[in-house]
Amino acid sequence: MSTEVLNPTKITPSKEFAGILKDHEPFAHGDPDDLADRLNGWFDQLMMQSGLGVSPALMLAICACSAMALAGLAFVMQESLIATAMGALVGFVAPVAIVTIIRSRRQAKMTEQLPPAIDELSRAARTGRSLENCLKMVANDTPAPLGDELKLVTRKMDMGLSVTDSIRELPVRTGLISTSVLTTALAVHEQTGGDLVHVLERLSRTLRDRAQFVGRLRAATAASKGTALLMLILPIAVVAFFMWRDPNYFTDLLDSRWGFRATMAAFFLQLLGSLFVLRILTRSQKA
Repeated sequence: MSTEVLNPTKITPSKEFAGILKDHEPFAHGDPDDLADRLNGWFDQLMMQSGLGVSPALMLAICACSAMALAGLAFVMQESLIATAMGALVGFVAPVAIVTIIRSRRQAKMTEQLPPAIDELSRAARTGRSLENCLKMVANDTPAPLGDELKLVTRKMDMGLSVTDSIRELPVRTGLISTSVLTTALAVHEQTGGDLVHVLERLSRTLRDRAQFVGRLRAATAASKGTALLMLILPIAVVAFFMWRDPNYFTDLLDSRWGFRATMAAFFLQLLGSLFVLRILTRSQKA
């Protein structure tokens, strides 16, 4: 009696599949009641949604190096501890602000790309292709940044995951409500079936209408947002100007008892007002 030995198929290593199924290692631990944990979660999402491919730990190291560089430059130029502290603060916050701007532009680009991508997905589904093949075709035809996220979804499907499991992280990676709606629609269709073409066509029209409404809303509130940002930046700019003109300005001011109290009160009120303004701007952006 002969025994046949089945040779397993050899899978060629490819960098396209590296790290697809690897768990993301965030700073946050999922405790919503902890302020520090929520801050860590926000930073994790910021780095993921920026699309830079930089880990949060490396970004913190970049912030620390930037803070030390600007603090040293401020100390050499002004020879003041207050100027050094302000330089360190600006140096630490500046990289985070740059990454935030990059994320906003990336999300705006994906918002523009999503309705045409859904239209193409609808046309592909109308031809009778499976949902997996439709997603692969749309991912190959869609440019970055949305195309990169869809290609990650298709590579997960190539590894054996279902459509629902493959697309589950798309809203988290993009930070867009539109992708959350798309994910829900595809997951429901995979589980219950239905007219996918009709659902995708209605979803595309809804996203276009929403994008037009958001554009009109931003145009109407642009002046208010500009005024709010000016209120945040102007006090810091005035302080920087006085310190540049007279390096001993703050030293002489803090030597006075009333000057010290007024400075601390102004700093506290500025910080409190900044938190309120940023919270309002964040909520309006999410809406």
